[in-house]
Amino acid sequence: MPGRRTRIDAGHIIAYQEGGHRYLKDGVVVVEGQEIVHVGASYDGPADETIDARGMLVTPGLISTHAHLAGSPLDKSFIEDRGRRQFYNSGLFEFLPVRGAAQDEAASRACVDYSMAELLHGGATTVMEIGPLPEYAAEKAIEAGLRLYMGAGYRSGRWYTPDGRQVVYEWNEEAGQRGLQHAIKFIQEYDGVGDGLVKGFLSPVQVDTCTEALLRETRAAANDLKVPIQIHVSQSVNEFQEMVRRNGRTPIEWLADIGFLGPDVILGHAIIVAGTSWANYAGDDVGIMADHGCSVAHAVWVFARRGVAMESFAKYLARGVNMTLGTDTCPQSMLEAMKFAAVLSKTMERQTETTTAADVFNAATLGGARAVGRDDLGRIAAGAKADLLFFDAASTWLVPLRDPIKNLVYSGQASDVHTVMVNGKVVMRAGKVLTVDEEAVNRALQEAGERMWSRMDGHDWARRRADELSPQSFPEFKTDQPMS
Repeated sequence: MPGRRTRIDAGHIIAYQEGGHRYLKDGVVVVEGQEIVHVGASYDGPADETIDARGMLVTPGLISTHAHLAGSPLDKSFIEDRGRRQFYNSGLFEFLPVRGAAQDEAASRACVDYSMAELLHGGATTVMEIGPLPEYAAEKAIEAGLRLYMGAGYRSGRWYTPDGRQVVYEWNEEAGQRGLQHAIKFIQEYDGVGDGLVKGFLSPVQVDTCTEALLRETRAAANDLKVPIQIHVSQSVNEFQEMVRRNGRTPIEWLADIGFLGPDVILGHAIIVAGTSWANYAGDDVGIMADHGCSVAHAVWVFARRGVAMESFAKYLARGVNMTLGTDTCPQSMLEAMKFAAVLSKTMERQTETTTAADVFNAATLGGARAVGRDDLGRIAAGAKADLLFFDAASTWLVPLRDPIKNLVYSGQASDVHTVMVNGKVVMRAGKVLTVDEEAVNRALQEAGERMWSRMDGHDWARRRADELSPQSFPEFKTDQPMS
């Protein structure tokens, strides 16, 4: 039985035609139920509702292929501007373990609640979450109206530093097995719930914290369940060196050797690879990724703020690697992900015509859809899901508008996101998320941060307080001194 039809008259539409995005000026999009049923210059059929978006730019929703909703919001004001040189600028081994251990479950839930609104403000309509609270995240995604791919993270061990000088691994293979079984059970119970908003994938968390046996079992389970896999790999120099020490192979080479790679595998980061100056190790990891049809979830900002950059986004594209973009850390904004991916790639390449606005927009839409095996996401076309972003085309940041994608990538701001539709339902209008009490979730996150900061000395190897681990940018104002 036909559903309710909504006609959208838009001044600017990034539509899909002949295998790619196309710019349609003064066009019409028609939505029925969860799907787009018509895109074109005009429409003569019936409609139950008309949305006047003639002053707006309408694009497909953006897809974040790498996120940590249960912790990333609490990265803010703690992990920036810090990182020991023996960890090659990475905060993985000293700062993230302390942050994770000091936050309680209520704080993790507050992070998930907050993330739903933050992602929508930043243009994401689909997110791939690697986290510890899969059932809770699924519930909150359904409430918020956000499309969620959920991977309950699991691993055979963990890394930490006992002294700030070295990385040590602590193993618990039984925990890894339990985690895999929990992840499988989640997929079996939750895949497709919420009118299809929630889907599952498998996520053995890091290549260096998973045994070969666990990865082989993951590969077999993914084949049976027909779901994607995502793993953190080649994300730090320490990890790269550790895997070479263990196997005499790069992390990417080793995954290929054990039969793990394939078109359904998303490689989280894959930035410290053979053939780059960071690895200082000969080889062709990019070619291996391309030959196996893998996708890369490039989360540019989590590295960029530490002085680390992917050395050639353009090379990955040229070799045929399916490039996608992720938010990973704070802020969880796909608009910022596109901007920094383009600008930093140009900086590393020393070439302004490489990694264009079109390249990063494709990564944030079509690339993400391809990574999860969907041809009904990341595009505005008949038969696609009605996941749409409405940008204020007359905003201070987007005028004058000639090429909407260049303006969006290089000048767009979260404040330009006016309306968001996911699965055919409007979940944000006039810059206000309709499905989340933002004042309440912001307050809960602040309280969670204050609890976490007060506990950090109990989880740091040197018993340092938060302000010692991550000093304030400026000294505290002295109230006992005379006014000047």
